[in-house]
Amino acid sequence: MYKIFEPLSLRGITLRNRYALSPMCQYTAKDGYASDYHAVHYGRFALGGFGLLMVEATAVSPEGRITHGDLGLWDDAHISGLANIAAFARSYGATPGIQIAHAGPKASIQRAFEGNGPLTEADAARGEHPWPVVSPSARPVADGWLTPDALDAQGIAKVRADFVASARRALQAGFDVLELHYAHGFLLNAFLSPLSNDRSDEYGGSFENRIRLPLAIAREVRAVWPQDKPLFVRLSAVDGSSKGWTIADSVAFAKILKEVGVDVIDCSSGGFNVYEYPNGYSFQVPFAAQIRREAEIGTMAVGMIVDPQQAAAVIAAGEADLVALGHAALRDPHFPLHAQQQASHADWHVQAGWWLAHRQNKLQQLGPWVP
Repeated sequence: MYKIFEPLSLRGITLRNRYALSPMCQYTAKDGYASDYHAVHYGRFALGGFGLLMVEATAVSPEGRITHGDLGLWDDAHISGLANIAAFARSYGATPGIQIAHAGPKASIQRAFEGNGPLTEADAARGEHPWPVVSPSARPVADGWLTPDALDAQGIAKVRADFVASARRALQAGFDVLELHYAHGFLLNAFLSPLSNDRSDEYGGSFENRIRLPLAIAREVRAVWPQDKPLFVRLSAVDGSSKGWTIADSVAFAKILKEVGVDVIDCSSGGFNVYEYPNGYSFQVPFAAQIRREAEIGTMAVGMIVDPQQAAAVIAAGEADLVALGHAALRDPHFPLHAQQQASHADWHVQAGWWLAHRQNKLQQLGPWVP
């Protein structure tokens, strides 16, 4: 139970425990800027005891946003709002991280809570118009979605430059962990997957060609991201279809990413409208375990992890190095501290810890509540 609370050192950074906040889009930014909402939203997880606080998918370009509400790092003006989040997290013991992304064929859609589909005339009436989207191939995500433009050499060069520039800005903002988003059918996952990539040039066809652009970006970002700071990659370990990207592909790619300086594979899955694998509790943990074992690289497990003992078992069994919580964290931002509270309130931030310890003493005197 207690191994999950042990610190984890990655390069020159030490996380206070193995609990990570999974990057979860809030779709609440305006023109890419972090607001007071984001400061409060992320601040509660720092106070809640998480070791790694990963800020949501943050677009490397305006056209790389999923929605009009995405955070951005395509402009230096975005740095200060994100810097406030990173500084607050660090001041309360959490390690600040950020995921940078390009949505590719899944860009230019509605916010999840406003439909999660293609933008409509009603959205346009509110001033939220669609923009052109890109992908490895001119294939829409589904019927009714925008047909993307297949990236040409100039477009590919721009994507590479955008990721590098955003990584530099993340460093200026004070983040200690950087994650590249190669999952969920977004642009770089779309290059990896044979379900979405039917190019006939050096970026399509064979495994070696399909990994070419994601690998180049990982290599170029590693060159500008400090050597004492860890680099993560969120990977769809499987596409969801046996005809797509497989766990064997992920193991092979993870070995190559390790060679260029990636430290942790954040193991998610899916993104192509079909899922043929089990999807119950801890359903993605076996992917993290296999990649960790066979590629000999650090992994982060995520997916339907809802209970402290369930999370602790993942770390105790050596199936992953970190456990990332998404929905469970939204339900309980103090999840790590609640997992510890039966033993002590000493690790809570002092403004709450004193009161909780005082209340615990009183509850012990009173005994259990009976209706």
